[in-house]
Amino acid sequence: MRSYTKLLCVAALLAGALAARAEIKVGDTFPSLAEAGVVDLAGGELPALAGKVVLVDFWASWCTPCKASFPALGRLHTELAPRGLVIAAVGIDEKPAAAKTFRQKLQPPFPTLHDVKQKLVSSVVVPAMPTSYLIGRDGKVRHIHQGFHGDATERDLRARLVALLEEKP
Repeated sequence: MRSYTKLLCVAALLAGALAARAEIKVGDTFPSLAEAGVVDLAGGELPALAGKVVLVDFWASWCTPCKASFPALGRLHTELAPRGLVIAAVGIDEKPAAAKTFRQKLQPPFPTLHDVKQKLVSSVVVPAMPTSYLIGRDGKVRHIHQGFHGDATERDLRARLVALLEEKP
């Protein structure tokens, strides 16, 4: 009976650990950027997200598809920001200098942030680089897109974002 009790205790501990690191899924509320300690690489304020349609894109300086995705995200920003879209690109590099160099080379027109302590990427459990989370005006995740596949990804994201922007608040 003692080994059964120990087994139950271990199972409970594992369940608690997994729950603490629960993957963000469609329908979940996206965590706060500020509470995760995310900072703007340009030194500005974090973008205001409340009541906006948001695309949070996780990237890394070593990620070739991430580099390829930034021009497409720039086009989406230019086209859809006037309608209420906010793009927040969150770098996960351990070294801030690598993230800053990446940003300086690409000069994106949207906020480029850094997950300094990798708290946000850990709490979200981002599956791949890049991964984009599309968030409705209610703060709930509406779609998750892994990877970047050129024009196909840009068309898919645009269609989904336009649909979210057209929803009544």
